[in-house]
Amino acid sequence: MQMAWNDGLAGVALNIAGSDESPLRVLAGPGTGKTYAMKRRVMRLLEEGGVPQRILACTFTRTAARDIAREIAELGVEGAELVWAGTLHGLCFSILQRNEVLAATGRVARPLAASEERFLLQDLRAFGGVREAEKKLEAFGAAWARLQSDDPGWPQDAQDQAFQAALLTWLTFHGAMLIGEMVPVTLAYMRNNPLCDERTQFEHVIVDEFQDLNRAEQVLVDLLAEHGSLNVIGDEDQSIYSFKHAHPEGIVTFADAHPGTHDETLNVCRRCPTTVVTLSNNLITHNQTASGRPLQPQQENGAGNVQIVQWASMDAEAQGIAQYVVQRIEHGDVSAGQVLILAPRRQLGYAVRDSLLEAGVVAHSFFNEQALDGNPKALDACQAQEMYALLTLLAEPEDRVALRCWCGFGSDGLGEAGWRRIRARCEETGDSPRTVLEQLAEGQITIAHTGSLVQRYVLLRQQEAAMGALHGHTLAEALFPDGQEWAEPLRTIVTSSFPATMEFDAEDLLQEVRAGVTQMETPTDVDFVRVMSLHKSKGLTAKLVVVMGCIEGMIPRIDYTASHADRQRSLEEQRRLFYVALTRTTETLILSSVTHIPVQQAFQMGLGVAGGQVQASRFINELGPTRPAPIAGDALV
Repeated sequence: MQMAWNDGLAGVALNIAGSDESPLRVLAGPGTGKTYAMKRRVMRLLEEGGVPQRILACTFTRTAARDIAREIAELGVEGAELVWAGTLHGLCFSILQRNEVLAATGRVARPLAASEERFLLQDLRAFGGVREAEKKLEAFGAAWARLQSDDPGWPQDAQDQAFQAALLTWLTFHGAMLIGEMVPVTLAYMRNNPLCDERTQFEHVIVDEFQDLNRAEQVLVDLLAEHGSLNVIGDEDQSIYSFKHAHPEGIVTFADAHPGTHDETLNVCRRCPTTVVTLSNNLITHNQTASGRPLQPQQENGAGNVQIVQWASMDAEAQGIAQYVVQRIEHGDVSAGQVLILAPRRQLGYAVRDSLLEAGVVAHSFFNEQALDGNPKALDACQAQEMYALLTLLAEPEDRVALRCWCGFGSDGLGEAGWRRIRARCEETGDSPRTVLEQLAEGQITIAHTGSLVQRYVLLRQQEAAMGALHGHTLAEALFPDGQEWAEPLRTIVTSSFPATMEFDAEDLLQEVRAGVTQMETPTDVDFVRVMSLHKSKGLTAKLVVVMGCIEGMIPRIDYTASHADRQRSLEEQRRLFYVALTRTTETLILSSVTHIPVQQAFQMGLGVAGGQVQASRFINELGPTRPAPIAGDALV
């Protein structure tokens, strides 16, 4: 078997890949070769006779999971393609889909998209209104992630207990599960069934990005590895998912909770130019919670090219950055697939993407987490949500969540009063909501205050008749037409999931679209310019990286209504996010800001700046005295 080895990394990788069964913690900074080490660990386990199906290689995103699965399969070791490589949520989904688990939990692992949660909240508005219900839902999600429900008597407040009961009843009736529930429900099932197969399924568990897991996920990892070896890889300086209740303390205190832990440290940055390493180290030292493990430069990488630029307006920034990228591509310095443009707001990303497209450079934006944004009370403001519900019903006609949403679109009350009556009828008769709506549409029964829902159901039947025979890209085009801004994120999911000649049906399309809007994605190995949020860039590498919107209010975003302690925690996380963005590049880094944003656009993007005047991010100054002097955008192009 032939492998290309990096001599400097091979020695560390061999230590990491050792056969010691004691817990292993790999502390790996950005660009230090942790993915290589992860693959090497799997390879050694296979060479020593490990059963492939009993090795779990867990990553944070689906794309990273696909990449690691492909690379492991290419190792040349017999059985490598049988290693279980995927995300923790993917594993939980597969566990919860099993019939015996469904019977034990009484739940259905059908994830609820953020836009669908709006209808759940409407139906729970009796608990102080929609906003109060949302606060309670967020609190419950945080409690599940942090395992507060392990504490006896939680929740103690009578209204919270009633809310929890109503929430779980709604989810059970609609055959759905909150995304934040997937891991806690799986964990509860495994804890309550000590003899279940899942507790002995794996002999070796390897988990990447351990700092990004929440406490429930980290406890589940321990349970999965209780009869085998555990290897975690991560870096608290790259913890950027507090909104998902990440628990970076888990990797910091890992050795305390796992006696006998063996530590390995990867700190030589083999990805970035030396200048970027210096600037990144300067930045992260401003965090009181910094790891104290500075990156070490690899001198043969060279100094690289770092530019700090400022433009007079957003339009000038988008056009100037696009012009610079086009010049670099035309000169042969980079290919389109080696360019990564990061933007803290999709408006900035869309602007530069459109400028690139106008210049003839293929570019795709990846802001899928916002794909289903919109106001469901106004039909002209929720087309994406409406088509997502229609796709779900084409694939799964009895899907109760999608039917609930479809019937409520365009109504000030989202059809809550009528749906409550339909649900009561279902619970009384045992019929499904679709059966009851069919009976209403045919005049077989009458239920007060359901007229608008019945009209929407009749429209659904018409749409199903028109699209039911469509498949492949013809179906995708009918659902998400070209030229519609609301459809662009969904079209991006389709094009990145299905080649132009590939055949697929509604079920296949739903699976990819649902995953695209509910899970983090990081596209790799592409031949086009990628435009995305800073969060999405985690795990990516590019020759040319541009970070747009480096202004106060965006990078970092400041919530002045929060307490001082919360603002400081948020500031440190956003500094870590900027650190992650800086360390994506192998050659050129452009940090870009503007001096003016129109008041209306500033308001839409949540800046709240007076007069539209803005200033460069404080993080630019924190890059230290060796940072290049900022220049006007015109000097860049």
